[in-house]
Amino acid sequence: AGFSTALSQTPSISSISSEGREDLQVNQLETQIWIKPDIQKTDVDFSEILNAIQEIAKDVNIFFDELEGVNSPSKDDDSLLHHGNLTSTSDDASRLEVVGEEVPDKNKTNGLYFRDGKCRIDYILVYRKSNPQTEKREVFERNIRAEGLQMEKESSLTNSDIIFVKLHAPWEVLGKYAELMNVRMPFRRKIYYLHRRYKFMNRIEKQISRFRGWLPRKPMKLDKETLPDLEENDCYTAPFSQQRIHHFIIHNKDTFFNNATRSRIVHHILQRVKYEEGKNKIGLNRLLSNGSYEAAFPLHEGSYRSKNSIKTHGAENHRHLLYECWASWGVWYKYQPLDLIRRYFGEKIGLYFAWLGWYTGMLFPAAFIGLFVFLYGVTTLNHCQVSKEVCQATDIIMCPICDKYCPFMRLSDSCIYAKVTHLFDNGATVFFAVFMAVWATVFLEFWKRRRAVIAYDWDLIDWEEEEEEIRPQFEAKYSKKERMNPISGKPEPYQAFADKCSRLIVSASGIFFMICVVIAAVFGIVIYRVVTVSTFAAFKWALIRNNSQVATTGTAVCINFCIIMLLNVVTSETLIIFFTEQPRTESEWENSFTLKMFLFQFVNLNSSTFYIAFFLGRFTGHPGAYLRLINRWRLEECHPSGCLIDLCMQMGIIMVLKQTWNNFMELGYPLIQNWWTRRKLRQEYGTQGKTSFPQWEKDYNLQPMNAYGLFDEYLEMILQFGFTTIFVAAFPLAPLLALLNNIIEIRLDAYKFVTQWRRPLASRAKDIGIWYGILEGIGILSVITNAFVIAVTSDFIPRLVYAYKYGPCAGQGEAGQKCMVGYVNASLSVFLVSDFENRSEPTSNGSEFSGSPLKYCRYRDYRDPPHSPVPYGYTLQFWHVLAARLAFIIVFEHLVFCIKHLISYLIPDLPKDLRDRMRREKYLIQEMMYEAELERLQKERKERKRNGKSYHNEWP
Repeated sequence: AGFSTALSQTPSISSISSEGREDLQVNQLETQIWIKPDIQKTDVDFSEILNAIQEIAKDVNIFFDELEGVNSPSKDDDSLLHHGNLTSTSDDASRLEVVGEEVPDKNKTNGLYFRDGKCRIDYILVYRKSNPQTEKREVFERNIRAEGLQMEKESSLTNSDIIFVKLHAPWEVLGKYAELMNVRMPFRRKIYYLHRRYKFMNRIEKQISRFRGWLPRKPMKLDKETLPDLEENDCYTAPFSQQRIHHFIIHNKDTFFNNATRSRIVHHILQRVKYEEGKNKIGLNRLLSNGSYEAAFPLHEGSYRSKNSIKTHGAENHRHLLYECWASWGVWYKYQPLDLIRRYFGEKIGLYFAWLGWYTGMLFPAAFIGLFVFLYGVTTLNHCQVSKEVCQATDIIMCPICDKYCPFMRLSDSCIYAKVTHLFDNGATVFFAVFMAVWATVFLEFWKRRRAVIAYDWDLIDWEEEEEEIRPQFEAKYSKKERMNPISGKPEPYQAFADKCSRLIVSASGIFFMICVVIAAVFGIVIYRVVTVSTFAAFKWALIRNNSQVATTGTAVCINFCIIMLLNVVTSETLIIFFTEQPRTESEWENSFTLKMFLFQFVNLNSSTFYIAFFLGRFTGHPGAYLRLINRWRLEECHPSGCLIDLCMQMGIIMVLKQTWNNFMELGYPLIQNWWTRRKLRQEYGTQGKTSFPQWEKDYNLQPMNAYGLFDEYLEMILQFGFTTIFVAAFPLAPLLALLNNIIEIRLDAYKFVTQWRRPLASRAKDIGIWYGILEGIGILSVITNAFVIAVTSDFIPRLVYAYKYGPCAGQGEAGQKCMVGYVNASLSVFLVSDFENRSEPTSNGSEFSGSPLKYCRYRDYRDPPHSPVPYGYTLQFWHVLAARLAFIIVFEHLVFCIKHLISYLIPDLPKDLRDRMRREKYLIQEMMYEAELERLQKERKERKRNGKSYHNEWP
């Protein structure tokens, strides 16, 4: 009766618009549903019920007042907003104020709170008054207030057309949605269980700890006094429940939910609020896509700089702390504060930096071994028999490497290239290739263990993603066909199987077309190399003329890099988005986009490297019968010292230029944009204007996080991982370059997230997603490519065959340097100069070497001499080398794959101590919950006895 009386005091439904009537009916229904459980739970105190009903009636009246304003002049009108003044649109804030309670002045001026200095800003929406989508925003904001969120508006100090909507979630709203979202919160301090040890072991441990005390302190560890005590890491957690709120550790309701969790809860609410009539007219993302709102973001926790030192005065806020102990260049050698990163940015970004830090740490042994292989080549350079023979071969004249303009040359002229080749292609190369294949497996297996530990510490073990919303694009395209969702039981748009197959075929055809474009670009680079080698050979400058092949390779690599970056910018994102099919959910679309984008970028980056490694100089023919491109251009030959030097140049230049460009685009571009924005503000408001801006204004002027989230960061590192493992046998210094880049990359990304970007929404994730499968695929591909690089590109197999079969030690089972005597002469074939084709005959006759025209020249191949029964036919040594190469590839691949699978089998995904901790924690949580509930019931029983109330059949 009291509830009906309260409703009768409100305006009649007929006086409200149709839109308002529907909202009224929904509100009445929600109010009835909300009050009935409370009436059922209350014992018999009708006075409390009456007070609650009066409060509800007051809320209903407020709601009707807002409904009556739907058809009134727009709330975005200038009469309601003043330049730089706060305009409250919530009456709840005033009701929450407590008389006599003092509010710190700092809260009112730092831009993190409402005007009352109590309500913390949890989320910011930005729109322009000139935007025509006014009615949608009004309905959306009215429904936001109906959900219990508090709201304030303020116009921008720099542009009166820009309006900031500040949102705050009260305790009641946070508790309600935290329970719905199963947010895990701390409820009891952890009890660390120690195994019982014998006295002898205790004495040994004491001696070890005393010895460690004499050692210098680990410089890479973070100062524990600087970092805050993150309570959730020292407590057991459980899904939040309002009925069991007394179980949780709540010192202060305002700080019980951290800022990242509060923003996530508000975003969850905004994604489920309607803005228009219709089944699918719901959610903030659609309002952002149709331009109703310009931006939406949570606030940073103040400035990242402070006038006072963090060592003497402490950190001003978590952003300041992250800058000082993570994003500052002075702490590049320290570990990352992963728990603080997770607390500030969320688990998804925290997992990215955990993976990046783990990858960087695992690069240390790979870089050390790669450097060792390189230094081994340096130390054994003077003892290398092959290099000695090349440098001493002044009497061996090599055939020209191009048509007409390339001259004859002494083999000793390539002495430097032979020595450089030995630095990368030596006896330790095969060991390093096997090591890197095993390293990739160990890296992935131990990352799974590391991820399991992180998931346990961050309460992600039992976390499951909630049912995702359907993408707006999917709804718009397939809204005519519907079927029941087997999970939710609601009708939803449906894509027919035939349509899905057709779109998949179109998507695959589009990606194939783009890969063909990349191959065409590589073909253009091949033509450039073929044409320019002759041009550089006829150049006026002696330096370029004498090093025509190196100049050709260097310029081709630089042009190739420019083409790679051009294709990335022009075709990759736009065309791949166009060719990506229309999956149902956002995660499915992200996985499809990621796979296609990676495939294109991988082919774009590595196609020219594959050409140099496996095709350059392999199908050129021989002097007198060269194979030609389009029957015109003679295919490029390898240098007399081999093709490995070309592959090393390709990898080194591409790797350095690509990483430098990526670092500039990641940090330099946002820095320039933010500097330009600050410059304009200084010109308009002076040097003090920027510091007086509120926090929402400062954050709005920062750059938003890119639309694809962490995609660009992951893609850069995965491509680098491919470069580090796939051709590492040809370039052992690749892990070292990757390590140096990643040390810089971590701090660049940290600086970018903390200082240059708006604060991204904290989101949860259990792992790195589809990227792990891509890493496993790269690991498998690296075994195959390294086997082919060693067998085909390098001279390891021909030297081995010569040492055991044709050298001085043939049949003795030895393969030392003394067994390589005569290898260079045995690897070169003889050609009769008079057998040259007319278009290949050089302009010089070689008389500068011996005073008379040359009759014979040498070239790299295993062919019979010109006067043999079968001129220029393959020798028996050629077939022995070919068979040895094929046998090596098969044996190497099977051996390495067996080692990889054995390591994967021996290393469990979950550490044993973690498994025991999880079991013990589960047991302790059940015991604690039981004890807490028992304690509460006993207290209630004592209170009832004290009050004279007795009940029969009580438990316990």
